Amino acid sequence: MRQTLQLKLSQHLALTPQLQQSIRLLQLSTLELNQEIEQALQENPLLEREEPGDAMSLTTYSQSSDAMATVQPVEAQNANGDERPPMGEELGWGTEMPGGHGSRDPNDESDPDTGEIQAAATSLRDHLNAQLGLTQIDDRGRALVSFLVEALDEDGYLTQNLEELADVLPDGIGEEREELLEELAIALRHLQNLDPPGIGARSPQECLSLQLINEPASPVRDLAAVIVRNHLDHLAARDFARIKKALGCDDDALRAAHALIRSLNPRPGAQYAPLDTRYVIPDVTVRKYRGNWVASLNPDAMPRLRINRLYADLLQKSRSSGGANLSGQLQEAKWLIKNVQQRFDTILRVAQAIVDRQRAFFDHGEVAMRPLTLREIAETVELHESTISRVTTQKYLASPRGIFELKYFFGSHVATDTGGAASSTAIRALIKQLVSAEDGHKPLSDAKIAEILGEQGIVVARRTVAKYRESLNIPPVNLRKTL
Repeated sequence: MRQTLQLKLSQHLALTPQLQQSIRLLQLSTLELNQEIEQALQENPLLEREEPGDAMSLTTYSQSSDAMATVQPVEAQNANGDERPPMGEELGWGTEMPGGHGSRDPNDESDPDTGEIQAAATSLRDHLNAQLGLTQIDDRGRALVSFLVEALDEDGYLTQNLEELADVLPDGIGEEREELLEELAIALRHLQNLDPPGIGARSPQECLSLQLINEPASPVRDLAAVIVRNHLDHLAARDFARIKKALGCDDDALRAAHALIRSLNPRPGAQYAPLDTRYVIPDVTVRKYRGNWVASLNPDAMPRLRINRLYADLLQKSRSSGGANLSGQLQEAKWLIKNVQQRFDTILRVAQAIVDRQRAFFDHGEVAMRPLTLREIAETVELHESTISRVTTQKYLASPRGIFELKYFFGSHVATDTGGAASSTAIRALIKQLVSAEDGHKPLSDAKIAEILGEQGIVVARRTVAKYRESLNIPPVNLRKTL
């Protein structure tokens, strides 16, 4: 075989390390971005965070000179060409939390929520053991009650029977077993007398029955006790006719007993369970400013990075004698700073495009949500759909109506009689409104809801209504019926 040498021209796309880093940073959440930056700070001495007292900016080492240069933010504009309000005025979630006593911009027309959620400070076991220490029982009885407390699940139920628990104890085998079972039964009664009522129950019927014992004696309580003991399944299925026939009671008595049962807590231990609280730092905040909804970057989510002056000066002095290692780290630091800034600039552009199209949502709520696709935003900001997908994943927007992932504002659409389209989010909101306003004696079926939506010009099938209703955790019509 004869070997020959040929020249051929071709084009191909090569992802440079800088471009790869830019794509990776864009798809990271705020938490993941901070972890990435922390690792870079540990590995690269030329990169450092700005101190809290320093001006908030992204600082880079100038390529054209040896002096330090600060990248100044450009005054952004909204879709109408109006200048954005100053950083300190338009952001209420970053520099000053809602509900603070600082000054408020008179042009800010939003009304942020100031509610706070606090986790339970005392566990169920601590709560029960504290009461147990005040009871007048002997040491062995107290130890057995404490043993049962450890066997409770997070809802306060004793899921194992006493025979199984007796097998765990050292004296649970042999001639002493019967005596131990009797002691455990007594310990269980002591446990069930503790607060909260219903603790230590072995079934929902027993839990509710224990709580009814603490209610004042009355015919309503007696009827409720019988229903809980013998007809709880029928009550859950809203089979009121069968209950009335079995117990010979009228509507008023059954309604009162039903109300009493609904006031009870089927999960008495849940209030002491630790809350799985997940904190979200929004990347973007939205405020109404001079009649327009304006998106702004949240400074609390933006890392403050700059080039270390000391190492930059050392690199400048050592250029003549070499210093390739520091030079490479300087280039990496500049890339990271530039890519971080580009990441937030892209997020802001996409967020503002979303806000401009969902302006009615911020004014009127979910019922005004319009259909929106990734392609529509991609064409507006002149980016690829895959980039929009990365930008809107695990990126959050804070507004007076709450905190939402950017993907929340995208949704499928349903055709209307007028030739337009309605967002699936808006249809869900309409279904929720219809169900909340329905007559409990004659709740709306899925077919009826579809008919009502059709009268409003929204063509939707019954099975689609059922799908949306289930996504909202709304029970079917037979389980929504009341007396």
